[in-house]
Amino acid sequence: MKNMVYIQSGGPTSVINSSLYGAFKEAVRHPDLIDHIYGSINGIEGLIEGKLFDLREEDPHDIELLIQTPGAALGTTRRKLPKDIKDPVYMQIVHNLMKFSIKYVFINGGNDSMDTCNKIAQLCDEMNLDIQVIGVPKTIDNDLACTDHTLGYASAAKAVINSIYAISKDALCYKEGKIHIVEVMGRNAGWLTAASDLVPEDGHPDLIYLPENKFDVEEFLKDIKDIKERKGYGIVVISEGIKFERDTKNAAVDSFGHVQLAGACTELARIIESRLGIKTRVVELSLLQRANPFLLSRNDRDEAIEVGERSVTAALEGKTGQMVVMKRVSNEPYIARFELVPLGDVANAEQTLPKEFMQDKTRMSDAFRAYLKPLIQGNIHLIYKDGIVELTNFKKKVIK
Repeated sequence: MKNMVYIQSGGPTSVINSSLYGAFKEAVRHPDLIDHIYGSINGIEGLIEGKLFDLREEDPHDIELLIQTPGAALGTTRRKLPKDIKDPVYMQIVHNLMKFSIKYVFINGGNDSMDTCNKIAQLCDEMNLDIQVIGVPKTIDNDLACTDHTLGYASAAKAVINSIYAISKDALCYKEGKIHIVEVMGRNAGWLTAASDLVPEDGHPDLIYLPENKFDVEEFLKDIKDIKERKGYGIVVISEGIKFERDTKNAAVDSFGHVQLAGACTELARIIESRLGIKTRVVELSLLQRANPFLLSRNDRDEAIEVGERSVTAALEGKTGQMVVMKRVSNEPYIARFELVPLGDVANAEQTLPKEFMQDKTRMSDAFRAYLKPLIQGNIHLIYKDGIVELTNFKKKVIK
């Protein structure tokens, strides 16, 4: 008996379940090579604790709804595995790999998740286990190395663009305008914040601040004052990761040592109001950037499904210790090819926005717009019930 286990890890995206859908659909095409298709409950923790469930036993309708369901349908985690693969936790993983006759392991995640994936691959290699381990890329931050873009980024970018466009229309309604500060996710990489540059001219942000660039509070205040005097209101888009002096000593820290960065917009609004006496409104887009089923990019979803399929194909071909990546061939028409790269080249590596994609604090470059535009194309027709979008709700019956 040869079974597979699929693991979702790190922060969810609106297409993370589309990759699971693609992997499931490809796996069921090979009943002679794959018996059970297990989902690991809450990421690697499910494999450690032996909490797996069989996706074949779930309602087929719930399987089909995966392609319009945000969040991680299997459950996720940010647990960091020890550096030493002789740590007892690895023996627990090996025990469950053997117990459940796992032949294929798929880990769907970002930088830190690929570190986990790489460690599992190294573990299997060192112990001479005949197990294929494949990484499936995912992160709205778009900061994974070795790939043109990551699954989930395009849909999150589309959500950011459309949300800011709507915010800008609301902002200009009033006789006495305010400075609107919109905070976007992305940690150390400005890819998602930069997406705001695709907002049409009648709602384009006045200022765009990326973590790759130095942020000067005094210069920021000068720009805000100028915008208010010139326009009467303003739209400022900032990355959660911009660096300026603020109190983060009480901020939450995950197991990978990452500080929760949200709240920069609130602090900047406080500074504006206290120093300039200008009214502000803060908008922290937060989870709706990555959990928005209504603004899915069809290209993003289609690629997520295909990467899931190709991950299973690669494992069945005997490939291991690698991640599926996308390499762009052309922008018009948009064409990308799929390849495999070693997990060691991806794990913990971070790809920030290159300088050629940045123009100044008001604009991105033409090269960036040409890069992002094809990724956000295509809309999705959602299935609704009684006016509410239908989403997957697995029973997750743990197997013994």
